[in-house]
Amino acid sequence: MDAMPISDGLPSNVTEQIRNATRPKASSTVVCYSPMMITTNGIWQGFNPLEFSLPLFILQTSIIVVTTRFLVLVLRPFRQPRVIAEILAGVLLGPSVMGQIEVWATMVFPQRSLLTLETVAHLGLLYFLFLVGLEMDIDVIRRSGKKALLVAIAGMALPFCMGIATSFIFRHQVSRNVHQTSFLLFLGVALSVTAFPVLARILAEIKLLGTDLGRIAMSAAIVNDMCAWVLLAVAIAISEVDSAALSSLWVLLSGALFVLFCFYAVRPGMWWLVRRAPEGEAVSDMQVSLILTGVMLAGVCTDAIGIHSVFGAFVYGLVIPTGPLGVALIDKIEDFVTGLLLPLFFAISGLRTNVRRIGDPVTVGLLVLVFVMASFAKIMGTIIIAALYTMPFREGIALGFLMNTRGLVEMIVLNIGRDKEVLDDESFAVMVLVSVAMTTLVTPVVTGVYRPSRRLVGYKRRNLQRIRHDSELRMLACVHITRNVPSVLSLLELSNPSKRSPIFIYALHLVELTGRASNMLAAAAASSASKKSRSGSASSLPPVTEHIFNAFENYERLTGGVSIQTLAAVSPYQTMHEDVSVLAEDKHVSLIVIPFHKQQTVDGGMEPINPHVRGFNESLLSSSPCSVAILVDRGLSAAAARMATEHRVALFFFGGPDDREALAYAWRMVEHPGVSLTVVRFLPPDYRSRSVNAASASAGYRPAADSRAITIGAEGKSELEMDEEYLNEFRARNHGNDAISYAMRKVANSEETVAAVRAMNNDSLHELYIVGRRPGEAGSPMTAALEDWMENPELGPIGDMLVSSDFSMSVSVLVVQQYVVAGAPAPVVPAPAASSDPVRQYLSNANQQPAAAASGAYRASPGSSAANSRWSSSTDSTVGF
Repeated sequence: MDAMPISDGLPSNVTEQIRNATRPKASSTVVCYSPMMITTNGIWQGFNPLEFSLPLFILQTSIIVVTTRFLVLVLRPFRQPRVIAEILAGVLLGPSVMGQIEVWATMVFPQRSLLTLETVAHLGLLYFLFLVGLEMDIDVIRRSGKKALLVAIAGMALPFCMGIATSFIFRHQVSRNVHQTSFLLFLGVALSVTAFPVLARILAEIKLLGTDLGRIAMSAAIVNDMCAWVLLAVAIAISEVDSAALSSLWVLLSGALFVLFCFYAVRPGMWWLVRRAPEGEAVSDMQVSLILTGVMLAGVCTDAIGIHSVFGAFVYGLVIPTGPLGVALIDKIEDFVTGLLLPLFFAISGLRTNVRRIGDPVTVGLLVLVFVMASFAKIMGTIIIAALYTMPFREGIALGFLMNTRGLVEMIVLNIGRDKEVLDDESFAVMVLVSVAMTTLVTPVVTGVYRPSRRLVGYKRRNLQRIRHDSELRMLACVHITRNVPSVLSLLELSNPSKRSPIFIYALHLVELTGRASNMLAAAAASSASKKSRSGSASSLPPVTEHIFNAFENYERLTGGVSIQTLAAVSPYQTMHEDVSVLAEDKHVSLIVIPFHKQQTVDGGMEPINPHVRGFNESLLSSSPCSVAILVDRGLSAAAARMATEHRVALFFFGGPDDREALAYAWRMVEHPGVSLTVVRFLPPDYRSRSVNAASASAGYRPAADSRAITIGAEGKSELEMDEEYLNEFRARNHGNDAISYAMRKVANSEETVAAVRAMNNDSLHELYIVGRRPGEAGSPMTAALEDWMENPELGPIGDMLVSSDFSMSVSVLVVQQYVVAGAPAPVVPAPAASSDPVRQYLSNANQQPAAAASGAYRASPGSSAANSRWSSSTDSTVGF
C-alpha cells in the first residue's frame, strides 16, 4: 500500500504541525503513516491480516498481555511487584530483544502500527491515573501527622537537589544535544518521585500495610505523589523552550485554575450526586457513564492548557469522594484498565527502550551515578527524619528503600521528557533500566533489614481451661463475608458477656489480597481509622467491611459486658494464617473463632463458600498460638434462634485436652440464664473396671504430633485423671444448677458411638453441639473408624460426623481445639488383637446392615455409595454420669 501525501484532506495548520513534528531532528526519524484500512477481507481473498490496523492491534495487545502475565508468574516467587513484569515485557518485545528479529519488527510491531497502539495505551493510562487519584484519600495528608509529612518532604527535596546538583556537575557529559535546564528539571522529578500504587502492592505483599512503618510510607508516598504532579506540571511548562517567555507562566496559572475548578466546582457536584442516591442502592449506570466521560474531558482540558492529559485525569479522580461512588467506579473499570490497557503503556515504553543505543560508557556511568546519589540522598533524608522521631535505625533504612520505589509515575515523566526531546534515547534507556533495578531491590532489602519488634514476653492465658470461667475472655473472631457475622454474634450472646465476666472481642475481617489496590488501601484505612474518624466523615472502607464493622459496633452498643475492636487484614490465603496468629499473640487472645468453609443451602445441605478458606483453617489449626474454635452455622444465625428465650446446648465429652477446652467454653455458657446444657460423656465398657492409677500407668493419652505443643509440668497426671478432676470440679461448682443435665454412654466401638449420638440427635432439639477436635485417646476404638472416613479432618471425627448430611441439618456445631499444654506423653496403648479389631467389625457391619426404616434412623441419600453411608445405628442404654 503506497504512502500518500500527508497534506491530502488536512487543513493547512494541521499539515504544518505534522511537518514540524516529522522534521528530521537529532534524535528522531521521519515516519510517513500510510492510510491503513481497519479490517481485512480475509486470508482467502489473498490479504495479509497484519497489514490492517484492527487485526494487527488485537494481535499486539494479546501478545503484550500474555507476555506480561507470564513474567508476573515467573517473578512471583521473588515477590516482585507487577510493574517490574510489565516494564520487562515491554523491553523484551521491543528493539532490545525481539525487535532484532526482522520478521518480528516488520510484521508484528511495525513502525506504522505504533500510532494506534500508543493512542489506546494513553487512553488506558488516562483512566489508570484517574483510578490512582480515586484511590487516594486526601484526608490522609491531614491525618498523617508531622512524621509522614517530613518523610515525604525529605524524601523528595534531598534527591531532587542531589540529582540536579550531580547532573549539573556532569552536564556536558549527560545532557548533550538537549536543553540543559529542562533536562535537569525532568531528571530531578524522575529521581524524587515515589510510586504510590507500586508501594501499596509491595507493602501488602510483605505484610507491612497495617504496621506503623507501612502507614508512614503510604502517607508519605501520597504526599510525594501529589508534589510530583505539581513539579511535573512545572517541568512541562518550562520545557516549552520554543514558546514565548510568558507562555510558561500562563500554563502554570491555567493549571492552577483547573485544579481550583475541580476542587470547588466538580467536587461539590460529586457530593450532590452521592447525597441524591438512595441509601443502600448502587450508583446508576447513567451517573457512572457521565463521570467516566468527565475523565476524558479533564484530560482534554489539561492537554489544551499545555500540561499532559494524565494530570487532568489524576486531579479529577482526586476530587471524587471516597465511599460507595468511588468503590462503584473502581469495581467497574479497574480490572479492564489495569489488566488490559495499562500493559500497553509499558509496552510502548519498552518499544522505545533500545539497549543497543547505549553506547557511551562515560554517559551511562555518570547517569547511573546520578541515580545512585539521588537514591542515597532519599535514604539518608528518611534516616535523619527517623532519627529525629527516635525510630530504630533499621526502620529508617527500610523506610528509605520503600520511598525509593519506582514505577508508573517515573515512566510517565521519562516518556514525557522523551516526547519533548528533553531526554535522548540513550538517557531514556538508562533511566528505565536503572529504575527497574532499584524497584527490584526494594522487597529483598526491606524484608532483610526490617524485623518488627515483637513482644517476647509470653502469656499464659492461651486456652480457656487455664483461666477462670468468670474472668475476662479475649477472643479473636474472624469473618470472611457478611454472612459469617450473625452466627458469630449469636455465639457471643450465648457466651454470656457481663460486667462480672466481660468478653473483649477483636473482630477481624479477612480480605483476600488480589492485584487490585482498592482492597489494600481499604485495609490500611481500616487498620488506622478509629470509630470516631469513621463516623465523623465519609468512610473510605468498602461496603462489605463497613457493614461488618457496623454490625459488631452496634452489638457492642446494645450489649453490656462486651468490648469490640474492629480490624481488617489483607493477605493471600496461603499466608493469611500468619497474620491471624501474629495478631492473636500480640493481643494475648485465648480463643480464635473461625467460620467453617461451607455454608448451609436452602435445602439444608452444605456447599463451599471459598475453597481457599479450608486451607486457611487447616493452617491456622496447626500454627495458632492459642485455642481455636471452628463454628459450623446451621441455623444459629437465624433470627428465630437469636430471639429465642431458651437455648439448648449439648457437649459430647470423650476426654482429652480438646474436650476439656470444649467443657471450659460450655462452662461460660451455663452462666447465661437462657442456656440449658447437656453434658454427655462417652466411656469404654470396661471403664468401671479400670482404676485411675492403672489408667495413668497403661492408658495414657497420646497427643498427636503438633508444632504448637509446649511442655510444662503436669504433676505426672494422666489425661484420664485430668478429665476426672476437671469434670468433678465442673459438677461441684455447678451443683444445684437445674439448667445442667448429665448423661453417660458406654460405647465399645465407632458404630456404637454413631448410634448413641444419633439417638440423642433424634430425641432432642438442640441449637448447638460443642465437641473437641481430637476426642479421647489417640486410636481409641470409640472413634478410630470414624477417623478413617473423615471428609473434613479439620473438624475431627465427631465434628465431621455431626456436620454430615446424615444428621440433623438444623443444629450448629462448634469444634474446639485446645492450645496444647501437656506433660510428657505417656506410653502408648498397644493395639487390640485382630479378632476384636473395631475397624474391621465396624466396616463389616456398615456394609451388611440394610438401611433403617424407622423415621429416627439413618437413611442414605439416593445414589450414595457405601463409603457415604458410614454412620450405622445401634442402641445403647443411658446410665448415671
